[in-house]
Amino acid sequence: MKNATLFENSMSRDLSNISEIARPITTEILLRFEPYSVYIDRIVSPIWYSIGLFGNPISAKVWLGRKSRKNSSAIYLGLLAIVHMFQLIIHFVFAELTYTWDIPTNNRPVLCETFNVLSIFPQYLAPLLVLGFTVERYIAVCHPFRKEQWCTVRRAFIVIACLTALSIIFACVQADLWTYYPIYKECFSKDGNQKFQIIWTASTEIMFFLVVPLCVLMFNILVIREIKRITSHGPAVSAGESHTSTVTLLSVSFYFICTLLPASVVYAIQYEMPTGKMENLLTLEWIATDPVWLSFFKYIAIRKVVEEVCLSNSACYFFIYYITGKNFRTQVHSLFTY
Repeated sequence: MKNATLFENSMSRDLSNISEIARPITTEILLRFEPYSVYIDRIVSPIWYSIGLFGNPISAKVWLGRKSRKNSSAIYLGLLAIVHMFQLIIHFVFAELTYTWDIPTNNRPVLCETFNVLSIFPQYLAPLLVLGFTVERYIAVCHPFRKEQWCTVRRAFIVIACLTALSIIFACVQADLWTYYPIYKECFSKDGNQKFQIIWTASTEIMFFLVVPLCVLMFNILVIREIKRITSHGPAVSAGESHTSTVTLLSVSFYFICTLLPASVVYAIQYEMPTGKMENLLTLEWIATDPVWLSFFKYIAIRKVVEEVCLSNSACYFFIYYITGKNFRTQVHSLFTY
């Protein structure tokens, strides 16, 4: 989740000032003072990649197949699976290789800006898609007489196109925040843009990763209240395929909230976490006795755990669909029986 981290960006630039002298790299520092954060990245992330790159294509094929594409909610879910697959690929190429395995993939002119745009775009679009089908389910359950007018496939495509355009516009700002510095041979945030970057990052994260999940939560609460009111008049009203799809969409929404909100909180405080002073950058022995740095590394370890939980959001929806959706299970089975 998100672009280059505060620690990796600031630490790398400070270490680059040593010029041609052999210097420890970011991962080496973490391995010495907070190794679990690196191990978590190297062990858990590949698990999510494997699950997501298997489950998301299947989910997309089922939701966008002939039997499902007439359902407007299926359009949202199908595109969400594609976006999550794209996000996992970009995360592996941009974040995992560069910051976990020290194999730089963005340290080139143009690639620096491009990767930052591509990495944030699916992170903006995915929450908006969840909000889109959550609002649809709210209309279908709480205002059933307006369902035929508002919950159509054509309208779903229009909404998705608008949400995609909005995500692209916001993501393209990243191209102006990052640049490749030949002197360091690395990709950093632009000099003189730090204040704007902090304000922009805080604003967009509040909007996409706090306000949107809270809106999803609010609509879910309204849907659940309406379902309880309806079912109190008799179980037959809520029976059938509509009830099953509601359970699926509610499950997706709540999983989205539970995995995204903790990450939002952790990232919201990153600029408030002080880092210690840079002293002898060649030995780094002084870090072991610096309480500020030690506290910062504890924060890094906690954040890595939260990041992995958040990354599971792009990988595990297949299991939710399979467990809660009978039609989804049937179509998945049919894919592997022919």
